[in-house]
Amino acid sequence: MNAVDLGALAADIAREAGELARRRRAEGVSLAATKSTLADIVTEADREVEQLIRERLRTERPEDGFLGEETGAEQGKSGLTWVVDPIDGTVNYAYGIGAYSVSIAVVEGEPAPEKWQGVAAAVSAPGLGELFTAVCGEGAWFDGIRLAVNTETPAGALLGTGFGYDPATHDGDLAMVRRVMTIARDLRRMGSAAIDLSYVAAGRLDGFFERGLNPWDFAAGAILVQEAGGRVSRLELDAPRPMLIAGGPAVYEQLHTIISGDSAGA
Repeated sequence: MNAVDLGALAADIAREAGELARRRRAEGVSLAATKSTLADIVTEADREVEQLIRERLRTERPEDGFLGEETGAEQGKSGLTWVVDPIDGTVNYAYGIGAYSVSIAVVEGEPAPEKWQGVAAAVSAPGLGELFTAVCGEGAWFDGIRLAVNTETPAGALLGTGFGYDPATHDGDLAMVRRVMTIARDLRRMGSAAIDLSYVAAGRLDGFFERGLNPWDFAAGAILVQEAGGRVSRLELDAPRPMLIAGGPAVYEQLHTIISGDSAGA
């Protein structure tokens, strides 16, 4: 398969997985466990959706690796790895809020964000009826329309962010919001980083910042932003909760300056 074919496969699996997630939500949510804290829940649907994705990939791409939120890593032989969040925005999902997504990326190289190269991505938001796709070198797309990040923010930037589930991190996250609000028109906190990054790619948000994201939270969304002409970086990689920033070129530079103090940008 070439990159375009891989992108088509990612989109097809994301659609199928998103439909399963939507059906399970309509049937009622069962809480399966908690993750890092009591607020960070996992549903039975998370596990079922990830299993569907893994089974599709075992059939279609048996030599590829896999990195998923629920079932961990599996080394492949092809040099490609699928990075999957079966339901990004599980709390939204559990509460019946439509801002949840299935996030699927295929990357080349070592399965670590600073070492891999993105190949293709799909983010399905079945509760919103939306699917965002990207293939490296071919652009990012939604509903047949090629996406482009915003390049001008004369009224200030509309920014997305998220907070960690651990209450001990909230003061630091809120302090960062105060710093970033100096360039902001307003702030959105939707609860799914994959949707936030898709919205940056689509020009619905000007930029995004969040600490403590896992690779599966941002792998697909980062490809979307980059293919839409934006920039994405992780900062403070040695910290317990690295910072991810994304946006159109100008907003990216502003976020980088505020967060790192480096006026030269990344």
